[in-house]
Amino acid sequence: MQHKKALVILVLIVVCSSRAVAADTYTIDPVHSSVGFSVQHMVISRVSGNFKEFSGTIVYDEKDLAQSSVNVHIKAASVDTRDEDRDRDVRGGEFFDVAKFPEITFASSRIEKTEEGYVAHGKLTIRGVSKEVALPFKIAGTVKDPSGKTRLVAQAGLTINRKDFGVSWNMTLDGGGLVVGDEVKIDLQVEAVRQ
Repeated sequence: MQHKKALVILVLIVVCSSRAVAADTYTIDPVHSSVGFSVQHMVISRVSGNFKEFSGTIVYDEKDLAQSSVNVHIKAASVDTRDEDRDRDVRGGEFFDVAKFPEITFASSRIEKTEEGYVAHGKLTIRGVSKEVALPFKIAGTVKDPSGKTRLVAQAGLTINRKDFGVSWNMTLDGGGLVVGDEVKIDLQVEAVRQ
């Protein structure tokens, strides 16, 4: 009887270990990745920008998505819209308030496969406000780089309402309409290196 229990425990350890080994951890390469966004400006145009400083990990198990996860940290002060005055405003208290809230984060709670690719469900935190979001993404594939390291390439994007995260400053134009739109489109292009 003791041998049967020991055998069952051994089998469980092997199964659990093989699942843990099957998931690979990738570190996002910021030099070959981008975190971009765009928002409506004065009703008829859009302003785009990106964040220059970010880091994160992707745990990817193609055979068992339940073992996969995404975790990203973005330095809010690294925002760049190609206009220093505007960037200063965006870093200030009416927008990101980077002095109080230096990071924007996303941590997945689960990942599901869809017909179009995958969706990472998780918590997006901006300006200290956390909301559950669904982040659709596609895995373009993996490739060996010239140094022999395996790289995972992925694209993702979603649209959020900035007011949901306490970013609510606005101004009404003379002819009606608002200076800044509420919806922000986020675009992620990611290369990550297997550890």
